[in-house]
Amino acid sequence: MRKAAIIMGSDSDLPVAEKVVSKLSQLSVPYEVHVISAHRTPETARTFARDAEKNGFGVIISIAGKAAHLGGVLASHTLLPVIGIPVSSPDFSGMDALLSTVQMPPGVPVASMAVGGAVNAAVFAAQILALSDTELARRLDADRNDMRDKVIRKDKEIGERFNGN
Repeated sequence: MRKAAIIMGSDSDLPVAEKVVSKLSQLSVPYEVHVISAHRTPETARTFARDAEKNGFGVIISIAGKAAHLGGVLASHTLLPVIGIPVSSPDFSGMDALLSTVQMPPGVPVASMAVGGAVNAAVFAAQILALSDTELARRLDADRNDMRDKVIRKDKEIGERFNGN
């Protein structure tokens, strides 16, 4: 199975990365986590992205705040799908990072999640990898069924409490 790369622009993005790691682990998706700055280590970013596919990666998750150029820099050096997670900061509550992540030029896309959207990024990465992995697709289906069952249980509990059912 191909791995997911989780790339943080700074170690301050670790709380978001940990949520990605948790969901990928739950789905048994292999991953690596790295800190690579688009601005402070641009050569490292370029080399990582250029070599990602030959190093066994099938998708890259980019986590960055403020200017949030990391996803675009990585995407410009690989054909692998790049998923951006904008990170909230005190200055603009993550809107700056969100706009930087979604406003990519034509031909260099970065799939953007919500500000702090770690779980959806992990699930989306798993869905991409599942296109060539039927076991992973089965695990994703089971995860979705578990979510459905949890909502059904919660509805029953609420109904019993408030509706006398």
